[in-house]
Amino acid sequence: MIRLNQVKLPLDHAENALQDYVLKALSISEQQLVDIHVFKRGYDARKKSQISLIYTLDITLKNVDEELLLANFDNDPNVRQSPDTEYKYVASAPSDLTERPIVIGMGPCGIFVALILAQMGFKPILLERGKSVHERAKDTFRFWRTSELNTESNVQFGEGGAGTFSDGKLYSQVKDPGFLGLKVKQEFVLAGAPSEIIYVSKPHIGTYKLVTMVEKIRSKIIELGGEIRFETRVEEINIEEVNGERQVVGVTLNGGEVINSKHVVAAIGHSARDTFQMLHDKGVHLEAQSFSIGFRVEHKQEMIDQARFGKNAGHPILGAADYKLVHHCKNGRSVYSFCMCPGGVVVAATSEEHAVVTNGMSQYSRSERNANSAIVVGISPEDFNNDPLQGVELQRKLERNAYVMGGSNYDAPAQMVGDFLAAGKGKPFEAVEPSYKPNVKMTDLSDALPDFAIDAIREALPAFAKKIRGFDSKDAMLTGVETRTSSPVQIKRGADFQSINTLGLYPGGEGAGYAGGILSAGIDGIKIAEAVALDMLKKHS
Repeated sequence: MIRLNQVKLPLDHAENALQDYVLKALSISEQQLVDIHVFKRGYDARKKSQISLIYTLDITLKNVDEELLLANFDNDPNVRQSPDTEYKYVASAPSDLTERPIVIGMGPCGIFVALILAQMGFKPILLERGKSVHERAKDTFRFWRTSELNTESNVQFGEGGAGTFSDGKLYSQVKDPGFLGLKVKQEFVLAGAPSEIIYVSKPHIGTYKLVTMVEKIRSKIIELGGEIRFETRVEEINIEEVNGERQVVGVTLNGGEVINSKHVVAAIGHSARDTFQMLHDKGVHLEAQSFSIGFRVEHKQEMIDQARFGKNAGHPILGAADYKLVHHCKNGRSVYSFCMCPGGVVVAATSEEHAVVTNGMSQYSRSERNANSAIVVGISPEDFNNDPLQGVELQRKLERNAYVMGGSNYDAPAQMVGDFLAAGKGKPFEAVEPSYKPNVKMTDLSDALPDFAIDAIREALPAFAKKIRGFDSKDAMLTGVETRTSSPVQIKRGADFQSINTLGLYPGGEGAGYAGGILSAGIDGIKIAEAVALDMLKKHS
């Protein structure tokens, strides 16, 4: 096949425009064209009055010498041979293999570690401290309605991981030369995701679809010989000295059971603070990692649509508009938007008692009245003397303070942007109705974050308004606090994906500091599964 990149057409182009473009671009006849496959479709909205669609196409031809055709376009970077994107398994488990790899955590990283290992015949044991996704959803929605928190079954903990209650974004900026992201999306489609996630440039799924998809992937893992245990917390990773080196030999569970294995994957998620402490106590090498803190900001979605798309706002191909913003402040800090949820809601995302944490969530339709995004300020390890667990303590301190500011009942502290910028006291909300449940308490958010963060956000909001008109409007809403943008800890690993000081321990995903979202976590999971499989074969032979 021949790949055509940067195929640019008007937003409302005719149905046959792609074919006409291909015939002209490659100087071929209609009879030589067999098929046009859309590999990717994005849009260019820099000119709101002239929004364009940008395609990457794979072209199947007949009666054409493709080598000669490519030679004729040797100087055109947008005409190339289509790459081989088919996923190829690196190993197959021998029939007499008795060891079973253990995977801790059932977020996207852990799920894909287990799925790929199961597809290769290694029969993984997957341990999840929370509940199955259906039961977990019940607990989460109950908390939002009644403020009854289950610390082991919530937005952070349970089957599917934190990404289940999010926008379900499936795009990433990680380099992916092996097209592992395509494998992730293909598995999601097989589990019931819309087929368009394969080719649109910013695919998303939404919470309700993610719930059913996760259940189907779980069934596939079990059908392939994997074992899944819910409400099973790993109390201890067991380590022994073997030939002068630290070697994982298994895990001890919350009920006292010991499972032996020399291959343990720690895909624990960014909120497994007790597990970070356990690993630190066991001498596993951890390092402090940068993360961010801030608020959720809400605007009317129609305002964001108008600001981004102008007269094309509401177009079905464009959908609800998103944005990505960054501002470098005078105090040396950077403020940026994170986890933007078009047509979504702000959700309660704590996993600890007497703490308030916010996050954003959307359904596939993105049809709620508000757009929301985290507006956050970067925190570096130098802010807490590079202590690997002090970032966790900073998060916890801010979350507990927000709990008190909200009324000590899991309501969140909130303030209108106009009052926040004027450093005034909060007033009853006006045009933008806050979506956070259980509820919000209007207050002065200047006490919710360190002074440097408050100053930086106050500087950034008007700067963002120069890119998105109305972003600093007085009746937009801020809700606090957003603290779990990423893990404050990195569990250091080497090129073989094993801990740098503990053989057999494979840290992975967002919690270990190696991913930032569903897609990148899934990609990391595939890489870890391959590393585990190859090492198990090596030790078996």
